[in-house]
Amino acid sequence: MQQKTFSSLTELPAIADWLIALGKGFDIWLFHGDMGLGKTTLIKVICAQLGVEEEVSSPTYAIVNEYVSKTARRIYHFDFYRIKSEEEAYDIGAEEYLDSGDLCLIEWPSKIQSLIPSKYLEIKLSLGDDNAQRIIEVMSVGCY
Repeated sequence: MQQKTFSSLTELPAIADWLIALGKGFDIWLFHGDMGLGKTTLIKVICAQLGVEEEVSSPTYAIVNEYVSKTARRIYHFDFYRIKSEEEAYDIGAEEYLDSGDLCLIEWPSKIQSLIPSKYLEIKLSLGDDNAQRIIEVMSVGCY
């Protein structure tokens, strides 16, 4: 597991670059953290660093947003906070997205636990002791 701490939004591009380097070879990135810790904000910066030129917004109501980066890689941003069951994820075709080989950035992955492939990058955000800092812990799962 690797960890970084930051306290300013100006640090996010460097954090995003660090995550992109750690995430090479992973199509599925799982973002954990309480509401309001900055999961969506971090994903917006990651998309910008990957060359997404369109506006990146929270898919809370749409459940999934699709973006294309300058490298033509497709990126799917999921927010499963509002789903009531994994069946809803199946209904939107989540399984096909996750098996697509495209980059899938997933908020609230605990809501779709049985759909998560065996190889993924896990990103946990939490508050530091002073409540001003954010701590990011990253772990790769399924690497052989």
